[in-house]
Amino acid sequence: MPIPTLRVARPTNDLAALVPFYRDGLGLEIIGHFEEHQGFDGIMLGAPGAPYHFEFTQHPEHDAGRAPSQDNLIVFYLPDAQEWDRAVARMRTAGYAPVAAFNPYWDRNGQTFEDPDGYRVVLQNAAWG
Repeated sequence: MPIPTLRVARPTNDLAALVPFYRDGLGLEIIGHFEEHQGFDGIMLGAPGAPYHFEFTQHPEHDAGRAPSQDNLIVFYLPDAQEWDRAVARMRTAGYAPVAAFNPYWDRNGQTFEDPDGYRVVLQNAAWG
């Protein structure tokens, strides 16, 4: 069975503020963008060859608000310690300091970072499963 591509799509009020977090901090690449597509502007960011990417959209007449809680997470499992160290260092170098996880489980082997909309990304130094 082929692996499907996962797109995580959500609105924002400020595309320009999100791009540095996902591009410079997480190291994702801009893989597409659009302007005024049926009233929406948007950008897609992903990792080359990865079966996932993020899409953020903005509409001038829609207030996207902030994350509904501090436990809205995207988790990246990075089992290699050196790769994990590089990922955390990249976030810090880009100006994003870790925050305490709402669920302390994520602080045991990971670091949590909050994007400008209040959504959180965990860099977890563990294998999936």
